[in-house]
Formats: sequence, C-alpha cells, structure tokens
Amino acid sequence: MVLLHLAWKAFLPARIPFPIVHIDTGHNFQETLDYRDEMVKKYEVQLVVGYVQDTIDSGKVKDETGVNASRNWLQSVTLLETIENHKFDCAMGGGRRDEEKARAKERFFSHRNEFGEWDPKNQRPELWNLFNGRKNFGEHFRVFPLSNWTEMDVWQYIARENIPMPSLYFSHKRKVFNRDGVWLAVHPVNVMKPNEVAEEKLIRFRTIGDMTCTGAIESEAYSLEDIIREVAAFRVTERAGRADDKRSETAMEDRKKEGYF
Repeated sequence: MVLLHLAWKAFLPARIPFPIVHIDTGHNFQETLDYRDEMVKKYEVQLVVGYVQDTIDSGKVKDETGVNASRNWLQSVTLLETIENHKFDCAMGGGRRDEEKARAKERFFSHRNEFGEWDPKNQRPELWNLFNGRKNFGEHFRVFPLSNWTEMDVWQYIARENIPMPSLYFSHKRKVFNRDGVWLAVHPVNVMKPNEVAEEKLIRFRTIGDMTCTGAIESEAYSLEDIIREVAAFRVTERAGRADDKRSETAMEDRKKEGYF
C-alpha cells in the first residue's frame, strides 16, 4: 500500500497509467483481497491478476499437498507468465533490504534475464544512485523504491500520510495454531497435524502473504501509534514469522533466482 501511495503521488497527477499486478495463489486472506479491490477502485488503476491455479491446471507446475503444502514457490512461474503476457519491461515491488538476507543483496534496479532469473553475483553497480536501465529484448527489471527503508520508516510514513491499512496488521482475535514456533491461521488450506490445537488468541500480522506461510504474533497493537511503539521494541525482522523462509537456509534466495519477487 505504501508503494501504491508513492506511485499515486508520482504518476497519477500526471495521468501516467500503470497496472497493479497481483499473483493470486488461491490461499490469500479474504481481508487482503477485499483491501486490494477497495484500493484499486479508490485509485482508479488497472488490476492485472495472474492465477496460480491456472498455471497448475495447465500442467506447468504441480500443486503441493500435505500438512506443509504451500503455493508460495509456485507463484514465481505465474508471475513470469504474467510479465511475459503483458510485455512488462519493469515491475515495481515493495521489498526492503532489512527484511531478509537475500533481499539485502538486491539493487534498486534488479536485472532479470530473458528467463526471468536473478543472478545475485551479476548485478549492476549503482554508484551515487545512478541506475542502469538498459536491457535486451525479453529481459526486464524488478525495481524496489523502498529498498533502503526500514519497517519503522514504513509505519512512520503510513502514520504521517494517514494511509488506510488492512485490518490484518492490527490486533484482532483469530483462531490460530502453533507449528514450529509460528502461529498460523486456522483455515481449510492449513492442514493441521493431529497434535496441533486450535486456540483463539489476540494476534496481528507483521507481514501478509499466503495463509499457509504467514505467521502471526501475539499483540495488543490496535492503532498506528501502538504498532510504531511495538516495532521500536522488536529485535527480529518481520519475516521471522514467515514459514516459507524456514524451508532451508537459502529458501528466499533460491526462490528469487527462479523469478520470485
């Protein structure tokens, strides 16, 4: 939402059209989809949706099954298909370097080859904030305007600009269960193990992705001021609660090399 707000301030006054791209895994929080549709309507932008289910149905990827199943990895294929189908030269994302060690290797202009692959050892230098946007046919860029922002920067900007945010970021009661130290939402897409117990807790989400991998934290932060105070006390990044990052030591970097944002 911060990225959309910055783009709105930069581009919409000059009537420069840009689409909002969402890769729908089918495992989203309904609150996320409702918020997406509300913001698209408010800012009068074009919404382009790529469906992971379509990629699965075409046989290009195989859906995961079982208690630890996730479509987070699969969405890379759908994203690359969407970029290719719409001939996008550039896709802007809200990734920040302080989120995760693989993202700390990113440039502001992250070059992707004709296969959509990212090579962390072959990124272009960006001296004095000079960005090289030259590319060959079929290649594209992922651009990260918020790279050097911190989680605190984001929330302070949200508070200053009075940007409406999804309810998931604020404390609310929800049925959750604990898996390997991560509180996951109780939902049919999250298959619980026999020893896992559903509990109603007062929680919120620091980062929002698929229900299968987005972990909640116990919190009593009901307002932006509460969240800012809470963030000031944190000593771990918000992605520490993301189950998909725990699959291996290089989980994020491996996904990014194959086309993940």
